[in-house]
Amino acid sequence: MDMLVYMFLAEGFEETEAIGCLDVLRRAEIEALTVGVGGKEIKGSHGISVVADIELEKIDFDSLDGVILPGGMPGTMNLQAEEKVIEAVKHCAENGKLVAAICAAPMILGKLGLLNGKRATCYPGFEEFLEGAELDDSLVSIDGNIVTGKGAGASMLFGARIADWFKAGAGQEVLYMMQHPHISSL
Repeated sequence: MDMLVYMFLAEGFEETEAIGCLDVLRRAEIEALTVGVGGKEIKGSHGISVVADIELEKIDFDSLDGVILPGGMPGTMNLQAEEKVIEAVKHCAENGKLVAAICAAPMILGKLGLLNGKRATCYPGFEEFLEGAELDDSLVSIDGNIVTGKGAGASMLFGARIADWFKAGAGQEVLYMMQHPHISSL
């Protein structure tokens, strides 16, 4: 059975966090679609534009197995301000589906109360926004259905942990094939 994951891209998203993670997931044969928040073409925080697979209005909660929130500024704030993104995050959390966020984006999970009693990591300086979380200094932290990542440099490990959440060992295999230097940290 195919897994469907939405990666939400809002104006000002961190490009490496999105693309690095997305590449690993697709190599692991996880159906990961980018969702444009505010249009089909979204400009990242470093001026790189990405054409999303679908626009926000096209998302389907019935077939959804998880959500991914890349960080970056003002991308994180733009995701947090979009009610349909928050609705998708809550839907996944309430149904035991994957909820993943990296860099500044875990602050969205903290604000929603989804990190209470959960281990989580984030970009240094955003820890105060991880309300109720047990702070973890790892590059990637996983606690149940919540996966959080530290920042752009952890994007491939973040993608691998997400892939492993769906298919045991799939992410490790992809990193090995890609010759990633941190394969032993998974």
